[in-house]
Amino acid sequence: MQFSSIVFIFVFLPFIVTAYYLVPQKFKTPVMLVASLVFYAWGEPVYLVLLILSVAFNYFCGNDIEERRGEPWLARRSLFVGVAVNLLILGFFKYYGWLLGTFNTLFSVSIPYRVLSLPIGLSFYTLQALGYLVDVYHGEAKAQKNVFRFALYMMMFPKLGAGPLVQYASFEPQLERQVVNVYTLGRGASKFVCGLAKKVLLADRMGEVFAQVYALQMETFSILTAWVGVVAFAFQIYFDFSGYSDMAQGLGMMFGFELGINFRYPYTAKSVAEFWRRWHVSLGSWFKKYVYIPLGGNRGDTTACVRNIFVVWLLIGVWHGAKWNLVLWGFFFGVVVVLEKYVWGGWLAGFPDFVRHIYTFVVVSIGWVLFFGSDTGYAMDYLEIMFGFGRRALVDQQSLYLIVTHWALFVLCVLCSSMRGWDLFRTMTEGYKNVLVRRLAVSVFYLLLFVVSIAFLATEECVPFLYYAV
Repeated sequence: MQFSSIVFIFVFLPFIVTAYYLVPQKFKTPVMLVASLVFYAWGEPVYLVLLILSVAFNYFCGNDIEERRGEPWLARRSLFVGVAVNLLILGFFKYYGWLLGTFNTLFSVSIPYRVLSLPIGLSFYTLQALGYLVDVYHGEAKAQKNVFRFALYMMMFPKLGAGPLVQYASFEPQLERQVVNVYTLGRGASKFVCGLAKKVLLADRMGEVFAQVYALQMETFSILTAWVGVVAFAFQIYFDFSGYSDMAQGLGMMFGFELGINFRYPYTAKSVAEFWRRWHVSLGSWFKKYVYIPLGGNRGDTTACVRNIFVVWLLIGVWHGAKWNLVLWGFFFGVVVVLEKYVWGGWLAGFPDFVRHIYTFVVVSIGWVLFFGSDTGYAMDYLEIMFGFGRRALVDQQSLYLIVTHWALFVLCVLCSSMRGWDLFRTMTEGYKNVLVRRLAVSVFYLLLFVVSIAFLATEECVPFLYYAV
């Protein structure tokens, strides 16, 4: 089930919200658990058993680690078993076919294998489980004794499909009691509407532009067409994923949970390193805490630090998908982050802000080509066109048509991907001295966003979130 589907918005969500607000406090956790099970089973009934088994295994494993903390080697053994089982499950479903396919290609053999569909949210709830076990082992969190609360942490439906990743130590207090009222409901609903509008009005529209470019024969591309395509994808993936995160955050608020901000206007960054501190914040925080720092972080010499950065980025690339172009994507950003840190970072800081913005967007755009390319060959060919290698026209009719027919959409995306859009919103709605008028203006704005978004949803198929496939 998609957050941006008519069934979810007008059937599932109203029913669950009503039930959640009507039941006493002690029944709120069971209501959310049932809602999460129904939500997951709606699209992945076969893998619901896998999710439940994962919850049960990590619940018992966490308690076992805590009980054996007095005997360090036994606690380490339990942690090793827990981490190994979680990674084996993730590896089997996500990388089994890719590795066998690669083996067949390298050694010219034909070992048959079945391509498995990836369970929705597997990558996300696996990382949450790993973080929980490590925190319990280090004593940063106590093992959850209440199996229902632990299950809610693992599979609460607002964050089940694509995050945000929530660290257990900070989330545990919210599992004991959820404060819900008209204020939290309204605050969450407005955040949900913003995310819905990002997804339906911006991401899906930009997706149509990108799809037109992607469907073209690359031999017909002009340089400008290639740039239109990559810019369209850059906005599509940003508004798609940040829209999902806003919707998840809004749903969490409606049920009394704070899930945290996952995006902080990344396209306003002045360096690539800053971009990744603003993009998918929860994933970056997870890899920093559980991989980069344990490897040594910045504490060693330059060689060790460079190694740690590359390990993290290669793991991030592999985590995003079982494709060699994604491994290359991770390696590419590892190289750029290292070069910014040790080679040209100080030199770059001396340039005007607009130059640094352009530099960051160009480098990130190269990364997006590696990300959306069907394979490394396609990505390399696309990059050659973008930067004018070979005899290519600078402009053609296709690129001019896409720009002329979608220029307003591009301008709107630029505004909404920066603080300019928020400033414009505040100017439109908060300039009234009268509190009632101001609240009415804000309410009307959100209502219009909702109505227009629903109008688009009612006339076209629901487009899946891009990160549902991660």
